[in-house]
Amino acid sequence: MNLSVIIFDILSGKRSVIINEIDADSIGVLLNDRVKITYNNKTVVAIVEISRTLVPEGKIAFYRDVSDTLGVRQGDIVEMNYEPLPKSVVYIRKKMTGEKLTESEIRSIIVDVVSSDLSDLEIASFLLASYYKGMDLDEVKALTTSMVDTGDKLSLEGHIVDKHSIGGVPGNKVSLLIVPIIASTELLIPKSSSKAITSPSGTADTMAVFANVKFSLNEIKNIVTKTHGCIVWGGALNLAPADDLLIRIENPLKIDPKGQMLASIMSKKLAAGAKTMVLDIPVGRGTKVNDLIEGEKLGNEFIELGRSLGINVRVGITYGGQPVGRAIGPALEAREGLQSLIEPDNASMSLVSKSTALAGILLEATGVAGRGQGSTAAMQLLTSGKALQKFRDIIEAQGGNPKIKPDDIPVGDHTYKLTADADGYITLVDNTSIADIARAAGAPYDKGAGLVIYQKQGYKVKAGDVLIEIFAERTTRLTEAIALANSRPPVMIEGMLLKSYPDLGGS
Repeated sequence: MNLSVIIFDILSGKRSVIINEIDADSIGVLLNDRVKITYNNKTVVAIVEISRTLVPEGKIAFYRDVSDTLGVRQGDIVEMNYEPLPKSVVYIRKKMTGEKLTESEIRSIIVDVVSSDLSDLEIASFLLASYYKGMDLDEVKALTTSMVDTGDKLSLEGHIVDKHSIGGVPGNKVSLLIVPIIASTELLIPKSSSKAITSPSGTADTMAVFANVKFSLNEIKNIVTKTHGCIVWGGALNLAPADDLLIRIENPLKIDPKGQMLASIMSKKLAAGAKTMVLDIPVGRGTKVNDLIEGEKLGNEFIELGRSLGINVRVGITYGGQPVGRAIGPALEAREGLQSLIEPDNASMSLVSKSTALAGILLEATGVAGRGQGSTAAMQLLTSGKALQKFRDIIEAQGGNPKIKPDDIPVGDHTYKLTADADGYITLVDNTSIADIARAAGAPYDKGAGLVIYQKQGYKVKAGDVLIEIFAERTTRLTEAIALANSRPPVMIEGMLLKSYPDLGGS
């Protein structure tokens, strides 16, 4: 069938076309079927969308994703033919029945994901099957290597190490300290990080306050060759691109298949050339992992997978029952991170202790520090000022101002202080409430939004003491954050009155 092209100037993020339902009936294609589009000896396989009125009979509508690939213009004539389902759909159905997939079958699925040959529904079916049926080590390894092989790889000379956290704890800005500590040695640490999805700030959001975080692989190679480290946004790279495509489907489904999580993390490290990595698994109330036993079980799975991939994985199970440090939100965390590098002796103990402990694990695992001496060696690099100077070198290499001071970083000028209603001891700092309040204030999209925690668990307070201070760039956002803080107290005090009812006028 020959059809005249209509171009929608929209990037859809998928390879699909829209045709009239009469044309669809005449060629025998249904919604989500495939068609092969041919133009000037170029071909594209696309997924069919069908419309009664949007696209007239005899026409075919392309999103920019397809029109740019084929090089067509408005009104050009293209040839359309029916295309059978890819074999990967058969393999997805196989997984849905609970059968184990072979390496070649998993590779076929991932190749088709990256090539946009699978619909969102088919990708979701694969993820749900993986979630409910599970994946064994062989399948996870095949998923990991397939994700690496369908993307680019970073090539560096030297011993490359990395650090990763499974997340779930607000204020976890430890990479701002760990990267310069490690980069102060002969080790290389090309740290690629994510931007926030549900948290108040991802590492890339916080680093973006200091410098550019979007680079090509060649630019990263030059930065790390010069400074031994970087903190960049992984979304700008083509390292294991299938990971981001799968996560795009996971988010609305609110699922996180364990096999996918393992492959997601390890594929990025493998693509970056890491030989040694430390995995931070926070445990406690409000985190992704409930307790030490569950944390050890997850850590062992990473260790076993790493061993099969040639990566030495070391696990650090950390306390995650309350935020790390005191600042939550991109600019506020940037301020706290820089101040901690400048004056580590006066910094939040939770931030410095966690950072040096995790950095110390890497120093010991690579032989830079002796057994049992890693944390001490990391602290010496921090207190000596070497880590601070290295962080400034990295900022400069990434296009920022290396002389920046904490007070130079602007934060939201609309503020509110939440105070204690009574004397007592802090019994809880609620991770979920803290994160939600910071996001209500505008973080991470408003860089200056967030909050600072003045009193943490175990502290004694008096009535009127400031518990948290909320920062916002807009009054409407501040009002929203205040309302949330009042309805869901982020800090609990022993003996605190949570609710009173009925009203005095009630029966």
